[in-house]
Amino acid sequence: MAITAALIKELREKTGAGMMDCKKALQETDGNMDKAIDFLREKGLASAAKKSSRIASEGIVEAYIHGGRIGVLVEVNSETDFVAKNEDFKAFVKDVAMQIAAVAPKYVTRDEVPEEELQHEREVLTEQARGENKPEHIIEKMVEGRLEKFYEEIVLLDQNFIKDPDKKVGELLNDLIAKIGENIKIRRFVRYEVGEGLEKREEDFAAEVAAQIK
Repeated sequence: MAITAALIKELREKTGAGMMDCKKALQETDGNMDKAIDFLREKGLASAAKKSSRIASEGIVEAYIHGGRIGVLVEVNSETDFVAKNEDFKAFVKDVAMQIAAVAPKYVTRDEVPEEELQHEREVLTEQARGENKPEHIIEKMVEGRLEKFYEEIVLLDQNFIKDPDKKVGELLNDLIAKIGENIKIRRFVRYEVGEGLEKREEDFAAEVAAQIK
């Protein structure tokens, strides 16, 4: 059965789980909504989604510097100061900081992507598909598929985790929520790279970071 965006949206509304988790659940259950809900509950993702409505105002700010060339500050929140001191929580925050250094996302979630940026990307992808002489009824599906790649490049939670590329950062977050039993949110981050925005020689520091911490 084809897993459509509408089906993913419906499952997300019913469970509150993340989009990528909903998509995976539907793929694993051949599009069966009831089985997909059970799949998410068994994985602890539906319960994690319920926790996401609770206020997370504690947490820590992690700093990560790579070779004096790339610097990251990231704030990750928890519900209690007790969890903020948890070793699993602290390890997760450190991994997130290294992820940001290595892959340079622009946003934490899809909801943060400005509508004008998304619309511009959609227009570009549409013209690319038309340039490939694809039928109009195929173009929309192609654009949606390529937008997923766009999100994976710029949205932190949609990126493949650098230490385990088979898992998304968002999945890693939900696993931690299910394990700890508290709402946890990656609130914000800043990333600096020496010479960023200035004309300079070609050198991929982000790739260097990723290679060293895998």
